[in-house]
Amino acid sequence: MAEQRRNPGSAVFGLNDPPGGASNDTSPDATRYAPPAPAPIVVRDGSRNVFLVILVIALAILAGVNLYLVLALKGDLQQASVRSGNEQTLLTQRLDASDRLYAQLRAQFQVTSERLGMTQQELSRARGLATKIQQQQTAAVQQLNQAIAQKASAEDMNKLQADSNAKIGGLSTDLNNDVDGLNKKIGATNDALTGAKGELSGSIARTHDELVALAHKTDRDYFEFSAKRGVQQKVGNVSLRLEKTNPKKNNYTVDLLFDDKRTVRKDQAVASPVLFYMQGAPSTLELVVTKIDKNSMSGYVSAPKGFFPAAGNVLQARPGS
Repeated sequence: MAEQRRNPGSAVFGLNDPPGGASNDTSPDATRYAPPAPAPIVVRDGSRNVFLVILVIALAILAGVNLYLVLALKGDLQQASVRSGNEQTLLTQRLDASDRLYAQLRAQFQVTSERLGMTQQELSRARGLATKIQQQQTAAVQQLNQAIAQKASAEDMNKLQADSNAKIGGLSTDLNNDVDGLNKKIGATNDALTGAKGELSGSIARTHDELVALAHKTDRDYFEFSAKRGVQQKVGNVSLRLEKTNPKKNNYTVDLLFDDKRTVRKDQAVASPVLFYMQGAPSTLELVVTKIDKNSMSGYVSAPKGFFPAAGNVLQARPGS
């Protein structure tokens, strides 16, 4: 059998091979052709490093923005807290001022009520007399009408009219006397209230000698005291306890214990009277602190004359008094 000639190009690309991959060339010298493998894809390290750098920069920017937002929010919260504290302090001061004003008005009202007690009783008596006069006048008119109806004599009618006029005149005189007495008592009460107002707005003594001079001028007793912080100090029937002082602001906080109750007076100014009222007192009492330091205070308590009979006042404490 004649040898067939092969096309070199067909041999390279396998065009002469039979289907199924079998070769028609049975020559032992013939070699099979294998197609070359595809080249591997190589990823360069440079592009990966650039990506990592960009990612780190983005994370750093994001962290900086978050830190700025946190610091800004913290600053806003601090400012809001400071404003809230200032508003609360202002509200507390206004409440304390309202409490002091309420105590003063209540004391003045109590004094007025006690001094107007008799006046109210006499006013009620005057109203009762007026009612009685009206009743007797009505009865007299009825008697006159009855006499006219019965055709009584002119003499009986004149006598009845004279009796009625005498009774009405007597009651009118009593009523006028009661009204005059009431007006006098009202005038005396106004004078007493004016005097009490003068006492409340009187001068403040800052030294022992000034306190003695003030005691001679007014109809009140003055009791000096010196109290340490946290220690209860008794002045007459009042107990004082110093809670705190603020020498820079020149104020103090004190507890007043009287009539089985406790009253706290906060942030009181030095040399300024603290007014309070006790049961049975004809007028208000005053606490005046004239000196403070870190842990103590000193001053005096002013009370109506003879209200603390067992306590020695400033005049009794002077030698030779």
